Amino acid sequence: MDKVGNLNRYSEWNPWQQSDPTTKKDISGTPNTPGHKYAWEGKKVGVGSLTLNSIDDKHIHFDLQFLKPWKSQAKDNWLFEQWGNGETKVTWQNSGALPWPIARLMGPMLQKSLSKQFEQGLNNLKKMVENN
Repeated sequence: MDKVGNLNRYSEWNPWQQSDPTTKKDISGTPNTPGHKYAWEGKKVGVGSLTLNSIDDKHIHFDLQFLKPWKSQAKDNWLFEQWGNGETKVTWQNSGALPWPIARLMGPMLQKSLSKQFEQGLNNLKKMVENN
């Protein structure tokens, strides 16, 4: 959980942030604490921020805000469940609305791209946890 709630580690496993290595980032607040924030600005990833909203022993909830290339808000939610012998099942969920006409024009393409990024991000996170 602390690899997700510590936004200093975010770009180490998140494929979307890795897609633009020249991204400027500003990380503020205390890791694993509400208010901890990761803000970015890059050519490929645009401008936005991810702010830890709440955390408990099984959940982390983030507020996700995009400013460019278009304004949008979403929720980024995580669930961590004990699974088997010392293993953890991780569920990563993102929900939000895209502005019109972006939703209609690009929605299906974005959904496909996000699904791939979620899968890659979870795999990257798994490797990072297993190697530490």
